[in-house]
Amino acid sequence: MKVLMFYETAPDGLPKAREHFPAHRARLAAFHERGVLLMAGPYGNPPVAALGIFTTREAAEEFVKDDPFVLHGVVARYYFQEWNEVLTGE
Repeated sequence: MKVLMFYETAPDGLPKAREHFPAHRARLAAFHERGVLLMAGPYGNPPVAALGIFTTREAAEEFVKDDPFVLHGVVARYYFQEWNEVLTGE
């Protein structure tokens, strides 16, 4: 089982995202290198939200806790959902 992390962009979030993207990207890379973040990225054009796929809920919660996008108001709301990926057999 995986955990999906959904971010909803704040109405004034995109300008803030540009400023805080380097620190956010570094956090993404660190969690990916640890093997607990499998994929992440925005969706919509322009972006309206983002999705991250984590190996555990604990890892997703740890990520959100100190993510610059959450701390600086890029994200209006976030939530988690369990996901049973059927193609890997897990």
